[in-house]
Parts: sequence; C-alpha cells; structure tokens
Amino acid sequence: MNNTDQLWTKVINQVRDWARQNSIWAVHFNSGSCNGCDIEILATLTPRYDVERFGIKLQGSPRHADVLIVTGPVTRQARERLIRTYEQMPEPKFVISVGSCSISGGVFEGCYNCVGSVDDVIPVDVYIPGCPPRPEAIIDGIVQLLTELKGGKARKQQRPVIAEEIPA
Repeated sequence: MNNTDQLWTKVINQVRDWARQNSIWAVHFNSGSCNGCDIEILATLTPRYDVERFGIKLQGSPRHADVLIVTGPVTRQARERLIRTYEQMPEPKFVISVGSCSISGGVFEGCYNCVGSVDDVIPVDVYIPGCPPRPEAIIDGIVQLLTELKGGKARKQQRPVIAEEIPA
C-alpha cells in the first residue's frame, strides 16, 4: 500500500469515526409484533418528539445503519431474515429491543410459531420495556445507547442497558 492509499484510508476512518460519534443511523425490523411498538417508534420521528435532534436518522438499508431497532417476538419465518439483516450491518453495530414481546416474548410466549425473544437470536445492547413503550421511553433508551457509545465502552465489557419504563 502506498502513502496515498494509506492517507485515504486514514481520512475515511476519521470521517467514519466522526460520523458515528455525532449521529447514528438506525434500521427498524418488525420480527412479528402486533405493530403497537412500531407505531410508537414512528411517533418518535414526528416533529413532536423529533429524534433527529439527537442525530438519529431512520434508514431503509441495514448496510447503512449503525443500530438495529427490533420489535416483536422472533417468529420462525422472521428468524433467518433477522440474522441476515444483523449480519449485513457494518461493524460496530448495536441492537435495541423495543417492547415486552421482543424482550421476553410477551403475550406471544410459548406460541407454536415463535422461537423466542430477540436476544435468543442476536446480541442485544439496549432493552426498552413496555407494551407498547411510550416514545419518551424509546428516546431515553436511544440516548442511553448514545451515552454509552460516547463513553467508548466495548461491547464485551458493556452490560445491556435497560431503559426505564415511563408510566402512561
């Protein structure tokens, strides 16, 4: 590798690090939920809550995302797609599990078509409880993840963060 290639690699890595420290791009994956949590996630994008002020932007492709936001229990049909979506994301990647169903199976626990919670399939970094969680709780969980990222803790040393459930 010559000096020009090394310089370009260094610049690209610096830009990538700056972008990841100042904003995160998320992709949303519904693994079999009732859509209650999905509606609340979309509510966080409205002007009332405006998560873009924290540098959070919803993406359509996992190849451009830093964070995977998962709702619902993992169904047999969605399991392989969830794993494939997670594997398509660039490193470092983080997972947020939103709602009771994605954390423990919720009302779908024990159903014949469910394989379990999200952390049975992929590693989870932040849990946001609730059925469905309010937009404030979702924002709190995302901000906690951002705080952990700014602290520079590695995933292996980091315990999953559990956001507080905000009462209605």
